[in-house]
Parts: sequence; C-alpha cells; structure tokens
Amino acid sequence: MSTDRVNGSLYTKIENGIATVEFGHPASNSFVSELLDRLAKEFAKLAANDEVSIVVLKSEGDRAFCAGASFDELVAISNLEEGKQFFSGFANVINAMRNCPKPIIGRVQGKTVGGGVGLAAACDYVHATVEAAIKLSEISIGIGPFVIAPAVERKMGKAALAELSLYPTEWKNAYWAKEKGLYAKVYDSISEMDKELDIHLQKLATYNPEALSQMKKVLWEGTEHWGKLLLERAEASGKLALSPNTKQALEKFKK
Repeated sequence: MSTDRVNGSLYTKIENGIATVEFGHPASNSFVSELLDRLAKEFAKLAANDEVSIVVLKSEGDRAFCAGASFDELVAISNLEEGKQFFSGFANVINAMRNCPKPIIGRVQGKTVGGGVGLAAACDYVHATVEAAIKLSEISIGIGPFVIAPAVERKMGKAALAELSLYPTEWKNAYWAKEKGLYAKVYDSISEMDKELDIHLQKLATYNPEALSQMKKVLWEGTEHWGKLLLERAEASGKLALSPNTKQALEKFKK
C-alpha cells in the first residue's frame, strides 16, 4: 500500500548484506525536498555501514516508479536561493549514490519522469518492467534536465539525452531505455522482475565486498567533479525557474 504522507516515506531494510531502500509519495512517488534530503542522507549512512555490500533502490506500489520533483514546490519558488535549494535535492542524491562504495541496484516497476530518470541513471544496474516508460518533460515547462543530465548522459549517451530532452512530451518505452543502456533487463511483469531481482541480489551478496567496491569506483571514473558541477547546474536551474516564460508555463499547475 502506498503512503499518504505529504512529505513522503522512506524505509530501509537490511538483510544478509543487502539494504533495500524504499521511497514513496502519494503523488506518484514524486519527491518533495524533505524526502530528497532524507534519501541523500540514507545513502551516506549506508555507505559507512560495513554490514551492507549491496543497496537496492525501489519505490512503493505497482504503478509509477517516480514522477520526479514536486510541482507544488517548483511552483512556489520565489527567489534564487529557494530555486537553488530546490534543484540541489536531486544533485545531492545523485552525488550520494555516486559516492556510495556499494553497488546500487534499481528496481523500476513503472513510468518514471524527470528526476526519476536521473535516479535510475545513477543506479549501477537496473531491473525494470515493460511498464517502465521514461520521459524528460523539463523543457516543456521552461527549465531543463540540467542537474540529472550528467547521470543520464553517462548511462545513455548524449544522443539519447538529446532525444529525451528535445521531445519532452514523448514517452520512450522500456525496451528503448534498455537499448540505450538505462535498463539492464526488462521483464513482462513485476512478479517476474522480483523473482530475477532476488536471484541477482543473492548472488551479488556472496561476492567479495572489496571487489564490488573497486568495481563501483571503476564504473564512476571521471565523475569526480560532479560534486561541484551538479550544484552549479542546480543554481542555473533555479534562475530559469524564476524566468517569466517558466512562471507562465507553470501557471496551469497551480492549485
């Protein structure tokens, strides 16, 4: 059952060296700033936990994986500091995932938009279902996927980033996302995915944690500057959020 908490929910279960992190929000598992902050801190905590060798990232329910950032908070941005703070949420989570020495395995059961695509891209290996279509809708509301772009480009390439970004109203299906490298495997159903995911996790948990950690370093080589880069992108996004064009585009989302 999905959470009804307005600030979302975050639960972690650790068993046999595997930490399962599950987030949720009543608005299609979207992220308010508080929930992003909690998730970034959770990854940092797991990074330092010697009892954990593998991390799983999943969301609640059987429909959307993640609807991105909270529109209510985006619409409410009134100054540059608020804008930078808002967009820094996903920057901090992606950097926490990048800095975590444990491989992060994603479980994507349904559609994912914007920042949710960034989360999937920041995972080291992703299992998904045929329902896990993706979309980067930011340009259509006057901003851009600038904070998550490095993660998406790293996983899928610049051409795929351009295809997603410059046709922001078009959904790309799960097989397209797999072909481009975002997903490792795509399944016909959640039950089939969870069965294979469990097998995969149990195998990974038996491997040398030091080898897994070294492999993680190799996978993320060349991203050492992201700590600064993503926050610069957050500030640039915050400025765009205050522009007249963006404010006008967001009017339709006001309640």
